[in-house]
Amino acid sequence: MKPLLMIAAAAFTVLATQAVPSLAAEGIPGATVRPDSGMAPAEAQARREQWCKDNPEKCREMKAKAEQRREQCKAEPEKCRAEAQARREQWCKDNPEKCREMKAKAEQRRAQCKADPEKCRAEAKARREQWCKDNPEKCRQMKAKLEERRRQCEANPEQCRPGQRPGRGA
Repeated sequence: MKPLLMIAAAAFTVLATQAVPSLAAEGIPGATVRPDSGMAPAEAQARREQWCKDNPEKCREMKAKAEQRREQCKAEPEKCRAEAQARREQWCKDNPEKCREMKAKAEQRRAQCKADPEKCRAEAKARREQWCKDNPEKCRQMKAKLEERRRQCEANPEQCRPGQRPGRGA
């Protein structure tokens, strides 16, 4: 059952990364972040930052909405997952060719990682390290959350699923 669960989780993640490009490099070996515009992540971030400078009130509103959505998802994670899955399914209906390509690419990548898991782990580690170099403050925050989660799991192991890596949800 575990391998099936892992495959389902990987498929879910791959679909999410295509439906929400900003998630693409968050843990899928070989994934890149390129929205349909073809813009590199640094370019997209620079454009968002510039837009926020040009539209500070709208930027604050959007950030507040995003924070509110994060809080709602913390409160009702199953609802958020269902909504995200519905958006992915709709995206696949709207973009069947891209969806097929994405699924084929994901399957190919899974096969590569199954054949050489160490290589995939090394690539993921390199991406995390690069992300930390590019985002030192966010990296510190992420590491602090991970450490807090580790402490919670050590203090109350029944709250953590067996074999679960701390910091990856409960």
